[in-house]
Amino acid sequence: MRFRMSVAVASVVAAVVAALPGSASAAPERHPAPGAWEPAPQEPFEMPAGARCEFAVRVEPIVDEVRKLTIDTYPDGAPKRELFTGALIDRVTNLETGATSTADASGTALVVYRPDRSMTWYVTGPVLLGFRENAGTLPKGLWIVDGRFRVEFSPTYDKTITMLHGTTHNVCTDVD
Repeated sequence: MRFRMSVAVASVVAAVVAALPGSASAAPERHPAPGAWEPAPQEPFEMPAGARCEFAVRVEPIVDEVRKLTIDTYPDGAPKRELFTGALIDRVTNLETGATSTADASGTALVVYRPDRSMTWYVTGPVLLGFRENAGTLPKGLWIVDGRFRVEFSPTYDKTITMLHGTTHNVCTDVD
């Protein structure tokens, strides 16, 4: 099984935040029913110079077959545990030079959401994660993290990765 979750991907984080219990932007009328697979597409996004890479960058899916399964919900219907899987290949573009690279983010993850807006991902395979300066266990960048690992997200989206085994690669270096 393969999965896409690009937390670095601001659009995915925004969607997750909107779905969390108590979120001001939550849409309470629309929560997936437990047991139903549904598409979980990634929206393209851009980040300004210095946010993740030293240059402005655009990330857009060129293959996106990601789907999610809601396993458990909170009493208000917001997701508590979801499984994500499916092929995701992102094109990463340096908006200053036009250089591009592809990043396979087709891992599989179980995501556990908590009411305080923190979450934990239990991952097998590659995912694309963005790190701000001094906001996690990796330096600033857009990172492909591959292997078996756990990612703890604080309520402010700082990330702590605990690797069972695997590799990390900063995709910013591919397009600088």
